Formats: sequence, C-alpha cells, structure tokens
Amino acid sequence: MISKAEIKRIHALRAKKQRDESGLFVVEGEKMVAEALASGFEVENVYRTEDIGEEAMSRITMLSSPSPALAVVRIPQSPSKDDIDALIASKPLCLALDSVRDPGNLGTIVRIADWFGIDAIFASPDTVELYNPKTVQATMGAIFRRKVIYCALPAVARRFTEAGMPVYGTFLDGSDIYKEDLSSSGLIVMGSESNGIGAEMAARVTHRLFIPPYPRKSEGGSESLNVAIATAVTCAIFRGGSAPTPRRSALAIH
Repeated sequence: MISKAEIKRIHALRAKKQRDESGLFVVEGEKMVAEALASGFEVENVYRTEDIGEEAMSRITMLSSPSPALAVVRIPQSPSKDDIDALIASKPLCLALDSVRDPGNLGTIVRIADWFGIDAIFASPDTVELYNPKTVQATMGAIFRRKVIYCALPAVARRFTEAGMPVYGTFLDGSDIYKEDLSSSGLIVMGSESNGIGAEMAARVTHRLFIPPYPRKSEGGSESLNVAIATAVTCAIFRGGSAPTPRRSALAIH
C-alpha cells in the first residue's frame, strides 16, 4: 500500500522547486522504470498499479493516463570540473543547447544524442530543466545514458577552441552543411527555434552551418526547422560516411 504522505510527496515532485529541494524526480512506464533500475541511478522506490491500486496511481501519476509503473529516482550529482576536463581532453563530439525552452524538444534531443552517440550535452542555464516530467518522458530512457550539463556555454565553447576543436553553429547565413568537411570532434551549438543562437554564443562559433531546404528556391515553404528536428539532421550528417568508433565516454552518467 501507499500512504497519504507518500502520495503527497510524490505529487509535489511536479514542481521544480520540490525536485531541487528533494533531489528526486519521477519516471513512468514499464520501459522507463526498467531502464532506471538497470542504469545505476539510485531508485528510491517503485510503485505498481497492481500493488497500490488504480486510484492511488491516478493520484501520483504525472501523465494524462496513468501507466502501470512509476519510480522515484534520485538526481545524480553534477559532473565536477575534473570530469569536464577529462571529457574535453578525450576529443568528444558534444551538443550545446542555447536557451531551448520546450521540455519535449529537450527530451527528444537527449534521445537523438543517445542514438548518434553524442558524448554529452551542454545546456545554458535558461534551457528547460532536464528533470521536468515532460522532458523525462520524451527521452524514452536516454536520460539514463546521456549527460546534460548546465553551465555557461561561452566558457565551454572557449575551452573546446583552446583544445583545438571546432565550434559549430547553425545559422540561416551559414555554409551548406552537406558541402562542409566536418570534424569528428567538437561542439555543435543549437539555438532556440524562436531566437536562434544568442549573440554571445554566436561570437564563439568558429564554423557557421546551414541546413538548406529542398527545393532550394521554393516559395511559401517553412521558414525554419524545429530545433529537435534540426539537431537530428545535423547529428546524422556529422555521423554520415562512417560509424563512430565505439568507446566509453570519459564522463560518467551517475
């Protein structure tokens, strides 16, 4: 059974303030719960409809329709400066998200990064929170395999440049991404769909890229791509031609 106090505590995790104070977040669904249990993350408790009943599950769920399983999971510690130094020294291919505000987009980007073997995701402080319930569900389990690091992006971009790696960014006035000789390491900056990459971060970009539409001179077409879709296209092009060499990331996920 589940107590009223437990129901109240889990329900409160809808709010970012409560997640920050408790250091806990919620995952829902049989697959997500199974991934949490297998991930090495600290799972505080698992609740199943068959054990607590449909009424109780409907009171703790954060989905429109309750799933059969829900887990309360502890948020892992942020990586240290030494961890980030080791990551950059390994010559990784990473994403940087500049003011991406939609939780569904962030969750999808984490899933894309997992699919294409992106080593880590750096995010500006005003990017939506990773442990927002909508973000968590949109990752489809990739949250347990890919690290999202909130930090000052210009400083991170500078460190990539100092380490001899390019900093890419997507712009409407950039060079055709299909014709560029892209590096297997570096930082790929993606901006918000509404505002693009901010001026401070744009100044740190060493290679400006553009995903051209087809046909190239179409009239009345879409003005831009959703940031998650643009990220998927960009990652696919970077990984095109040959599969990335399998390796263990220098940055631990937990």
